[in-house]
Amino acid sequence: MSFIHDDFLLQSQSARDLYHDHAETQPIIDYHSHLSPEDVATDRKFENLHEIWLEGDHYKWRAMRAAGVAEEFCTGDADPYDKYLAWARTVPQTLRNPLYHWTHLELKRYFGIDELLSEETAPRIWEQANEQLASPEFSARQILQRFKVQVVCTTDDPADCLQHHQKIEEDAVPTRIYPTFRPDKVFAARDVVGFNAWCDQLATLCGDNPVADLEGLLRALRNRHDFFHALGGRLSDHGMTQCFANFCDFETASSIFSRARSGECVHQKEEDQLASFLFLESGRLDAEKSWTKQLHLGPLRNNNSKLFQQAGRDIGCDSMNDGRQAESLSLFLDALARENSLPKMVVYNMNPKDSMTLATMIGNFQDPEIPGKMQYGSGWWYLDTKSGMEAQMDILSSTGLLSRFVGMLTDSRSFLSFTRHEYFRRILCNLVGRDVESGELPNDSILLGNLIENICYKNARDYFGFQL
Repeated sequence: MSFIHDDFLLQSQSARDLYHDHAETQPIIDYHSHLSPEDVATDRKFENLHEIWLEGDHYKWRAMRAAGVAEEFCTGDADPYDKYLAWARTVPQTLRNPLYHWTHLELKRYFGIDELLSEETAPRIWEQANEQLASPEFSARQILQRFKVQVVCTTDDPADCLQHHQKIEEDAVPTRIYPTFRPDKVFAARDVVGFNAWCDQLATLCGDNPVADLEGLLRALRNRHDFFHALGGRLSDHGMTQCFANFCDFETASSIFSRARSGECVHQKEEDQLASFLFLESGRLDAEKSWTKQLHLGPLRNNNSKLFQQAGRDIGCDSMNDGRQAESLSLFLDALARENSLPKMVVYNMNPKDSMTLATMIGNFQDPEIPGKMQYGSGWWYLDTKSGMEAQMDILSSTGLLSRFVGMLTDSRSFLSFTRHEYFRRILCNLVGRDVESGELPNDSILLGNLIENICYKNARDYFGFQL
């Protein structure tokens, strides 16, 4: 039997029935990803397995470094085939890491390749995959169609002109590709040079608005938020160590912003005050348009300064922070709730110590008018594993309603990552099937089938309000 077979990860008949009858055929709504909209706009054709599989994949780079692979084969300028061979030599060392499952799911589902990847099999697999990549069905748009992807939400800066999204809309691409509003750079006023360059870029997009003062910044952010909305965007996203909640009045925030715009030094407390003021404004914008705000809490980024200087950010040198999350999140949610400006929200945590804390916190702010309004997000980053997904669903089941869960996402830069939805669905069905077999859930195919279909697809379809 092949390693990746029809009943992979499905350890009971109940699990197999739930997966094959209810989960397997559901379309995909990938509501958080880092796919390149340019690749979809140009309908990119991938030259080789390295391009579609290894470009920008910091998960693989971390594993390769741990296996003793030199940096030139990760983020460096080594030949693409040599980089692929370095990955192939690493794969047999990733047993029990999710990369081992993901790797072979991707080879199986995209290329029909059953062989285990290793240094020995690497040349054959390279040739087989590259031969298929040359066919039209492996273009970016065709891959989306093959995997029944209805929606992909990319991650976009407000200062991005979104020209690729406009091209996608003009071409009426069947898969809806929507921008997600991620204004992380507006919260970083201590980097005065970078902050001012970003404000200038934002001002250029907004025509006659120079973003010279705080009112100008707020107008510009609203302008871009409106533009994202016009292109179908229905989510914002924030990646942060912890929630901003050191609130100040308009005059204080305005003074801090003006000094930053004039090139003066901004201290940590002042940056936090300005960020907190702007963060509340972002919540109000989202609530006005019935958007969903995503909070990705807990990363400590760019820890290896030497490697950061060499290769930049997002290269696999980020890890979990162990700071406190509850109080600041509570203050932020409560401030918006008091003024009836709390948007729909998905809260993700990177550190498992925060899982129960955040799951119980969002339960304080549910809204009877919007079932499942506050979502405890799927297993994210280092928790995007079999055990991490199971733990997330166990905690959600214990503290809230698993039945309202909006399900999985790829959080990926690779067009080969849509099998992560299959991976999640198999884990979900195995979890529920295990409870059926132990007598903890009723063996009711209609009741459980609805649960599975809702989590895999229908909840996300109904919750986010995308135009499908």
